[in-house]
Amino acid sequence: MLFLTPFLQYEMKIAIYIGKGDVDNDPGIVRLMDELRMGGHELCVLADKVVLDEADMLLSVGGDGTFLSASMLVAGRGIPVVGVNSGRLGFLSENRPADVVQALLSGEYSVEHRAMLEAEVHTGESSIDSWPYALNEFTVHRSGAAMLGVEVSVDGVQLPVYWADGLIVSTSSGSTAYSLSVGGPIVLPESRVLIISPIAPHNLNVRPLVVPDTAEVRLKMHSRDENVIFTADNRTASISSDSQIAVRVAQFSLERVRLNRSNFIDALTEKLFWGEDVRNIK
Repeated sequence: MLFLTPFLQYEMKIAIYIGKGDVDNDPGIVRLMDELRMGGHELCVLADKVVLDEADMLLSVGGDGTFLSASMLVAGRGIPVVGVNSGRLGFLSENRPADVVQALLSGEYSVEHRAMLEAEVHTGESSIDSWPYALNEFTVHRSGAAMLGVEVSVDGVQLPVYWADGLIVSTSSGSTAYSLSVGGPIVLPESRVLIISPIAPHNLNVRPLVVPDTAEVRLKMHSRDENVIFTADNRTASISSDSQIAVRVAQFSLERVRLNRSNFIDALTEKLFWGEDVRNIK
């Protein structure tokens, strides 16, 4: 789900979340911080949650993995986050430092609301009610050599069992992440859908499935191994193979800053060379 909110330009307190590396050794990031300060904004490299509670915006400096970690810091807090790319590919953190400075100082940006997922994990007689939220996807994956069977139901309607290495339930934001690498469809970020994609399926006739984001997706595993791997974006845990998982859209969304010049289709063609063909060269 994606809605755009017009900006209100004012002097802000901006928290900065740094991925790997030292910000002092990156001239682009140093210049970004200097120019934002000169523009009247107060900056603070994130050190604790108290600083974040007082922030008007969060800058995530790194790649998409850094952005996913940053999104967990602002989940449910109503603090917009902007991705500053110092990594490689970057669909969530696609912005160059200079472009971020220009947009924030001129007000040429908007805030979009990206749907997030929440999972309720029941393990035996106990349940994990506050499992980490996810912006891109939840996955279950075999922990050993044995194939994993995953029973899936959508709003109580049972699907055929997936026999595979695992299964992904992703948002439209996650369509260009893990789901894409296993053959899932590319979905525009504003599409209100969930994507169910098997990982290396042994069924020859199964395909990824797109369902409304109002649906509740329930998973039940069959495995000869005691545990399966459960992931929430870039976080991983081992859970018992008799666990049952309910996945649904969270009651809050992630507020993501989008620069006015940013365009999802342009990002696909630039980063993934979508449509690269000698006949398409202008």
